[in-house]
Amino acid sequence: MKKAIVTGGAGFIGSHIVNTLIDKGIQVSIIDNLSTGKKENINPKATFYNLDISNADMLRLQSIMEDTDVVFHLAALARVQPSIEQPLPYHDANVTGTHNLLVAAARAGVKKFIFSSSSSVYGNASTPTSETHPKNPISPYALHKLIGEQYCELFSTLYDIDTVSLRYFNVYGDRMNLEGAYRLAIPIFASQIKEGRPCTINNDGEQRRDFTYVGDVVDANIKCALSKKRFDGDVFNIGNGNNTSVNELVDMLGGEKGKGMKVVEPFETLADNSKAFLDLEWDPKGNLPTWIKKYKQELGI
Repeated sequence: MKKAIVTGGAGFIGSHIVNTLIDKGIQVSIIDNLSTGKKENINPKATFYNLDISNADMLRLQSIMEDTDVVFHLAALARVQPSIEQPLPYHDANVTGTHNLLVAAARAGVKKFIFSSSSSVYGNASTPTSETHPKNPISPYALHKLIGEQYCELFSTLYDIDTVSLRYFNVYGDRMNLEGAYRLAIPIFASQIKEGRPCTINNDGEQRRDFTYVGDVVDANIKCALSKKRFDGDVFNIGNGNNTSVNELVDMLGGEKGKGMKVVEPFETLADNSKAFLDLEWDPKGNLPTWIKKYKQELGI
């Protein structure tokens, strides 16, 4: 791999992938419209294109992708609840955007396309959840990710571009946004604690999540990119393999508990990650309680 493109490369996970690639001496281009990404996350050694993939000029997208070995596709509007409230922009970003990228990548002769999917495709699933579990999306965001996976598999069949989808389970780590509409649970709670407010816990707080460290997610992406295997639309769970309740998370952060809303969400996520362990030799190292201690010190909470 000599040249790579990272969509969403100014965002939380994407910027970590960009930095790792550049550290390995790989030429990197970033495609991001900065709707949720940040300028300060952009590695100055990367080439940056401020583009909205949902309505970008297709010839320009194709030209940017010429001579590219791997596309890491992370650009998306994330989170379940906002997708229920705003289904149209979510569909444009997550379905149309993914389709546009696949078309441009196939036409440009890109060798490999790595799609960032989500454990939300399973819906309310039995746990631990393997890749063969029936898919039951319960939000537009989850359905969009499943459609993205299906497009990847179809493009591998029709256009001979190798694709692989990685189903992330609740990623956490450095560079999570503390502000804005698309924050994750940990930074939301951290902000509330800093402001002296109780942590607003949706539903009863007993829902459990498989929190997965961003460094492990980066490692899974790099392993897929460097693998000599042909994936042809295959999917992998990228989850830590244990889970924590929301109430337990607030206790780790040291916050007071407050009542939030009733929202549509799976009660529990827990990855069966044995397929990634066997096929990718991926072994997650992240430890949530240890990282939370460091995070609290950095934020002064």
